[in-house]
Amino acid sequence: MKIAIFGTRGIPNHYGGFEQFAEYFSVYLAEKGHEVVVYNSHNHPYQEQQFKGVQIVHCYDPEYRIGTAGQFIYDLNCILDMRKRNFDIILQLGYTSSSIWHFLLPKKALVITNMDGLEWKRTKYSKRVQRVLLYAEQLAVKSSDYLISDSIGIQKYLQTKYHKPSEYIAYGAHLFEQPDETVLSKYNVEAYNYHMILARLEPENSIEIILDGVAQSSDEQPVLVIGNHNTAFGNYLKTKYKDCSKIRFIGAVYDINQLNNLRYFSNLYFHGHTVGGTNPSLLEAMASKALIVAHNNEFNAAILKENAFYFTSAEDVNKILIETKKSDNLQKIANNFEAIANEFNWEIINGKYAHFFEECFSKRRNGKTEL
Repeated sequence: MKIAIFGTRGIPNHYGGFEQFAEYFSVYLAEKGHEVVVYNSHNHPYQEQQFKGVQIVHCYDPEYRIGTAGQFIYDLNCILDMRKRNFDIILQLGYTSSSIWHFLLPKKALVITNMDGLEWKRTKYSKRVQRVLLYAEQLAVKSSDYLISDSIGIQKYLQTKYHKPSEYIAYGAHLFEQPDETVLSKYNVEAYNYHMILARLEPENSIEIILDGVAQSSDEQPVLVIGNHNTAFGNYLKTKYKDCSKIRFIGAVYDINQLNNLRYFSNLYFHGHTVGGTNPSLLEAMASKALIVAHNNEFNAAILKENAFYFTSAEDVNKILIETKKSDNLQKIANNFEAIANEFNWEIINGKYAHFFEECFSKRRNGKTEL
């Protein structure tokens, strides 16, 4: 099959979850003998035309000049290039800036869309932007031939709201099995004597609830807050907790080895995400043998089941901090690690995607529209 992947800034990954998936999956497809094209921003750090057997097409992306509006132009440029090529399948990763151009997508290609999370529910957006994002979601659902959900919660949402089925395929992670305690010296913490939060500093990631619980608690272990804090909300948090010395705003960390070691040697790992499907950082925490304290919602519970502690309030966080030690919960950690090995590892996830593509393509050749 000839397959296009777009909706990301490109590969190899220098940004986030969809880019990481695009890198792993495209290389997997190329190794299986498929012809694969991944669309990259023109100013992506990797400027070659091939990456491990995957063809790279660079398209002009004015986001660096005009901000978010540039994403719409970038996606348009990608779609216009697709019209020049004879793709069998187009994998659309997300829809926020691409679904508006759906009428320009090549008619002969199957369009399969990973619907990501509920972008329009993110509180960082104004009501007007939320309405635009909901409209983009509706366009993506209606214009795609097939949908993919990365969580059971998203799958249920799409079925309930739009009466449209989607294929559940989760995100993946690599098992982390080579811890290196020397990494901790850079962050001035000791093994199993600190907690951490790794997330974009946004309201829907429960950062304030967690830090309220930390500030209230008699537990004196430091808490590393990892994520870009040079934002309006980040500045608000830094001001609010400026007198709480155990809360340390580290900033963004992109080195996966450092992140894995920080997760591995932490006492508690807080995961406060409330919007969206299966979050990549949650699976990576499971794969790094972190003891996870997660916001209590259906997206997190579907992945972690009974193998985590859950919170909904600052009081919950305070109680967990006082009562919970990693060394007392090794079975939860082992169960999560086993789940990555048996259910969420990249080889399995890539295989599920490839099998779904083959099913969809076979149906198209046989003149059928549904699986």
